[in-house]
Amino acid sequence: MPDLRSAPELDVIEWLGAPAPITLAGLRGRVVVIEAFQMLCPGCVQVGLPQAARVRETFAPDDVVVLGLHTVFEHHEAQGTRVALEAFLHEYRYAFPVGIDRPGASGGIPRTMAAYAMQGTPTLVLIDRQGRLRRRVFGHIQDLRLGAEIEALTGETDATLVGEPELGEAAPGCTIAGCAP
Repeated sequence: MPDLRSAPELDVIEWLGAPAPITLAGLRGRVVVIEAFQMLCPGCVQVGLPQAARVRETFAPDDVVVLGLHTVFEHHEAQGTRVALEAFLHEYRYAFPVGIDRPGASGGIPRTMAAYAMQGTPTLVLIDRQGRLRRRVFGHIQDLRLGAEIEALTGETDATLVGEPELGEAAPGCTIAGCAP
């Protein structure tokens, strides 16, 4: 059976909407859904983040944890401040915790984004109950398919899925499909 990779720990500088720092190790035993986004990414605002909110409303928090990851690789001056992100989350009423990805060297790709080999935003990441990376999708995944995959992960008692995470199609630039560096 192929070896499933452990999900890299999230390298964030701060958590918003969480009473204490969050670690993937601390979430073991639950399925983790991470929505990586930027505030100025049309696909994130129109598709990715609303989908993450629907996942949070649909699944029991004892089984599924939804996290946001604000991972800024462009327009740093416009969206790189905590105040701007707090206002954004408040206006859109996102109630799940959001981590601010640690910037990369010299303003490059943020650290968690690089660790997960994300192609851009929005990117959805699924981590199983054992802390293994099970799926990474750049762009949009249909709600029914995502719900079915999350439900399958919540029902697992052992590693029944194998292989590398599936990658979505990359979309150049910023469109409704997403933003690529």
